[in-house]
Amino acid sequence: MAAPPLRILFVLQPGSLLLDWAGPAEALRLANQCLQAQGREARFARQFIGTQPEAATSVGCMISGLQPLPTPLLASPATPTWVVLVGQPGQTIDVNNAPTQALLHWLRGLRLVPDQLELVTICAGSVLAAHAGLLAGRRVTTHHHHLEELQAVEPSCQVIANRVFVEDAPVYSSAGVTTGVDLMLHRISGLCGEVVAAQVAQTMVVAMRRGPQDPELSPFLSYRNHLHPALHRVQDAVSSQPAQDWTVPAMANIAHASPRHLTRLFLENAGIAPLQYLRRIRLAAAQAALQSGSNVTQAAEMAGFSSDTQLRRAWHQFDMTGTPSKPETLSNK
Repeated sequence: MAAPPLRILFVLQPGSLLLDWAGPAEALRLANQCLQAQGREARFARQFIGTQPEAATSVGCMISGLQPLPTPLLASPATPTWVVLVGQPGQTIDVNNAPTQALLHWLRGLRLVPDQLELVTICAGSVLAAHAGLLAGRRVTTHHHHLEELQAVEPSCQVIANRVFVEDAPVYSSAGVTTGVDLMLHRISGLCGEVVAAQVAQTMVVAMRRGPQDPELSPFLSYRNHLHPALHRVQDAVSSQPAQDWTVPAMANIAHASPRHLTRLFLENAGIAPLQYLRRIRLAAAQAALQSGSNVTQAAEMAGFSSDTQLRRAWHQFDMTGTPSKPETLSNK
């Protein structure tokens, strides 16, 4: 039996940030395309709604043909529904205008229910949701420029800083712009499967740092569900040159931090210690070399292991299936 379709309501107000909604909307279009190519039903029915029939976007182009805000929008609508709220330009969100007041009035009538009526916020869309009283007691995130504003508007919510997206069903929030695509890919993966989400990401040329793939299968892309620029610099450097003679002090130089502070950054933001992260990256590099035809000795050297024995030790330490000598079994449990 085919899964029921989802109605995705993109709420577009005057000044809505174009990238906040265009990227996620395109991801959903491509997901439908991938599903239909597999002989499956399209899953996402996108609608663009607003308090006015047309609105200027953040870059000045006009969007017309917006449908009115549907009323009533019940907690258990006939069609499962996501309401997508996006950000607007400015250091703070101005709610003292007629279109926004009309939107807030509509939002206050929503009764969110997991898998039935859900809220997706992108960038400062979470601030609008907070003004409408939809985030009380929720774990949420937003663009870093709006973190304090969000907390001030809704003191009872738990604002999660330095995160790409946060899930607290039926509320899903992202930090903004490209992270809205990350969140949408994540949701596509959960509903349609990893293969569809990976195909969408490939078509969009998106580096799936927070994508649907099991982290153990892709250490180069995992441990990156954060927005800390210094830590990303270190991870980029280690990933691009895993065979380099990395130490914690050498990594700390990249981050312009002390070794102790870098270790704290890794543990708090990536959930892994620096040297453990290095070993996972080296192991992934060795896997790639083995799959490309290198022998164990060559793979160990290319990945930065001091010997075959060290590679084999790491292989067993991280509970890999098979052995380095049998590249046909390369995978994680």
